[in-house]
Amino acid sequence: MTESSATPRGTLYIVSAPSGAGKTSVVASLLQELDDVVLSVSHTTRKPRPGEVDGQHYHFVSAENFLDMIEAGDLLEHAKVFDNFYGTSRAAVAGQMDAGKDVILEIDWQGARQVRAAIPECQSVFILPPSRAELERRLRGRGQDDEAVIQRRLRDAESDSTHFDEYDYTVVNTDFDQAVRDLASIFRANRLRTAEQAIRNRAMIKSLLAGAPASA
Repeated sequence: MTESSATPRGTLYIVSAPSGAGKTSVVASLLQELDDVVLSVSHTTRKPRPGEVDGQHYHFVSAENFLDMIEAGDLLEHAKVFDNFYGTSRAAVAGQMDAGKDVILEIDWQGARQVRAAIPECQSVFILPPSRAELERRLRGRGQDDEAVIQRRLRDAESDSTHFDEYDYTVVNTDFDQAVRDLASIFRANRLRTAEQAIRNRAMIKSLLAGAPASA
């Protein structure tokens, strides 16, 4: 940041959750509530689904292009899921943060480990469902999967949830509106850190302290 800047660099947030915990809906509501927060758009090699828009839902690329990005070190994190690659552009995230925006990565715990290794100062949040019974109810309520898929999703959710204690914050999605408020409070609190406030209110603080005696 330059000395004259009044906007601190944005914070990178990782948000993870097991399938059925409501992560996508909670994050979507947060984006409507808070300014200067953006969701990172991942790159993927899978084909677009009906209604998906390139550059909005994902950046759809060929497997060859994706592998070139890995080799060039262009990805902050990447993973292979069900024969398709997914990853996050390092340059895109840095550009948004430099513009003063907080950036959210919706990734799993494995991707989170990669990002923490690259950017240790990032903040991470894990969203949990209130119980296994409620998680199963939500997964069945989708009405999209057969019994075998539901059982696999439950097993995966239990496995993913064992990593919640690797994160800085945990939000339990018992009540949706409260979960959104809890997540928003994390973002607001981080923006109140002294280092950020010193930048956001640089002129005011300079004026306030203009006549103060020098510290010993």
